[in-house]
Amino acid sequence: MTLAVKQTPSAGAAALAVLAEGRRRKGIIAVAALVGFCLLLMLLSLGAGAFAIAPGRVADILMAKLGFGQVELLDSREALVVLNIRMPRLLLGALVGAALAISGALMQGLFRNPLADPGLVGVSAGAGLAAAATIVLGDRFFLANFAMKLPFALLPFGAFFGGLVSTLALYLIATRQGRTSVATMLLAGVALGALAGSLTGLLAFISDDRQLRDLTFWSLGSLGGASWTKLSVVAPIVLPLLLAVPLLARGLNALMLGEAEAYHLGIPVQRIKALAILLVALAVGASVASAGVIGFVGIVVPHLIRLSIGPDHRLLLPLSAIGGAALLVGADIVARLVVVPAELPIGIVTAFIGAPFFLWLLLRRGRIAEL
Repeated sequence: MTLAVKQTPSAGAAALAVLAEGRRRKGIIAVAALVGFCLLLMLLSLGAGAFAIAPGRVADILMAKLGFGQVELLDSREALVVLNIRMPRLLLGALVGAALAISGALMQGLFRNPLADPGLVGVSAGAGLAAAATIVLGDRFFLANFAMKLPFALLPFGAFFGGLVSTLALYLIATRQGRTSVATMLLAGVALGALAGSLTGLLAFISDDRQLRDLTFWSLGSLGGASWTKLSVVAPIVLPLLLAVPLLARGLNALMLGEAEAYHLGIPVQRIKALAILLVALAVGASVASAGVIGFVGIVVPHLIRLSIGPDHRLLLPLSAIGGAALLVGADIVARLVVVPAELPIGIVTAFIGAPFFLWLLLRRGRIAEL
């Protein structure tokens, strides 16, 4: 007589299932909390500034614009400020913040190190140099040959080229035999940033007064020049990028094990790396062209998300986009309120937040290394 043995899941498999369910719930909670926080900041952003508008009034104007409220509100001065000045600024800030945070998450996944950031390792400086060259040299070319100012639509292409060259140079310098040296990456980033800064200074020296004002805008970062026209140029670049980035999640998760291990798992490593570099250059180029050089968003947001929900890029990438949008929208609110009626450059606000965070991260990693 044979006894039927009932197959039951092992304790290890059950524990893994419980762990996976816990992470899934944590991810859902994180997404809901971040989205709610971001929407709240967006509502506050539409009312914040030298001409303050109450959040309830902002909500009434938005409802009227959607056809659900009092249409006569749209003729008010408040509606003009909200819909024509602050709304494009808000959307541009959200797109730039999302793009910078996604760039940081991609670079950290590519280099397998949380210290990678487009601003710290010279990528933003390279994009800024190309944008500066486009402003000074391209502007002179258009004035001399077409008797017109440089079209803004050309700036994202120039900044993209500068970001692409900087990212490729950094990767080639810091990576040897499939391994990336963090020390080499940071030192190379400092060198690339210094070189780009010196060449940008040379362009500032030969520029006229109007071009010099534009270059000052790029160097400090600002959303003050936001408009529907500028948004219509930047959005078609950034939005497809944000939709394409999650497709890299599986490959970046495999790269955490090492390039050889990822290759044996069937991941097209070289294609993943090339696509990540291209997307970083696109994101940084579009961000620099539209809002100037804004640092530390790409290191603060992905690292905080990683500490909260873990290193899984399937959640890390979309949450970084939402968190980056929230951070830059919040920083823009601070920039508008600190020195009313003037505006503080937003790059100063993000540096004030990000520099202490970066120092804390370095000290924390140093203590872990000692252990």
